[in-house]
Amino acid sequence: MRCDVCGSGERDEELLLCDGCDRGRHIFCLRPIAARVPAGPWFCPACAPRSKPVKRFPMTQTKIVDFFRIQKGAEDAEVEKCGLFQDVKKRRKRSLVMHKKRRRILPYVPTEDKVQRLKQMASLATAMTSSKMKFSNELTYIPGMAGRSSNQARLEEGGMQILPKEDKETIELCRTMQKRGECPPLLVVFDSREGFTVQADADIKDMTFIAEYTGDVDFLENRANDDGDSIMTLLLTEDPSKRLVICPDKRGNISRFINGINNHTLDGKKKKNIKCVRYDIDGESHVLLVACRDIACGEKLYYDYNGYEHEYPTHHFI
Repeated sequence: MRCDVCGSGERDEELLLCDGCDRGRHIFCLRPIAARVPAGPWFCPACAPRSKPVKRFPMTQTKIVDFFRIQKGAEDAEVEKCGLFQDVKKRRKRSLVMHKKRRRILPYVPTEDKVQRLKQMASLATAMTSSKMKFSNELTYIPGMAGRSSNQARLEEGGMQILPKEDKETIELCRTMQKRGECPPLLVVFDSREGFTVQADADIKDMTFIAEYTGDVDFLENRANDDGDSIMTLLLTEDPSKRLVICPDKRGNISRFINGINNHTLDGKKKKNIKCVRYDIDGESHVLLVACRDIACGEKLYYDYNGYEHEYPTHHFI
């Protein structure tokens, strides 16, 4: 059996056989690339039912408010935000004097144009509804999966760094802004080769908070045969049965659509502009995505999927 695209019969463990025409394709020859061999039937593009065009989410304020469950009282939020920003700046000024060598996480700066903010949120809502997801900006604990009591940062093998007080306050500021509809300056766009992907809609400074990786929390062993391409490590314990992952297939936020680099090539590594860091926040593990260099407006966001385990197959990422 040979791949219908590249003509090679090698790497047969990554060769999919179409249930319609019996022709084969490597998972890395598909566009968008498939991360793993999917469970169940698979049909090549020629045999698969014609996919419907991406239905754009209506860019109306009422629809956006309902989808993201935005809190009312934008006027009060502007006043509150100004005060919080001033407090963060004061704390940062003091911390620079006391800890010159340690870089602090910066709050993102929302787009001032309210119409453009609606466009940004509508782009995310489009991607989420197309992926049959519900919005959640927090880790969710579903009955029958891992309970919240399982998420204990102290169980991390080798220990986990505690998020400093100043950075924690910055994250809280960003969470407050998001609840008010003041989202990070990001757009979700569809790329024929990569699928949904995220790009900056304004210049973003190094060390700026982008998002927390959210979704349903489950035990890793429960997801051993899961063919999802967005599962994130949450807790690496010495006991394999207690290891936790974040699964954003049903609930999550914009972090689900930030793509990974090909960390086997120099060009792939150069794309990296986001770092993924796990922190102990109030005794629980959380995954934060933070800019690791200045990001220009229009630049796509990428991070290394293999920051910890070096197990994710990124050899054929674009």
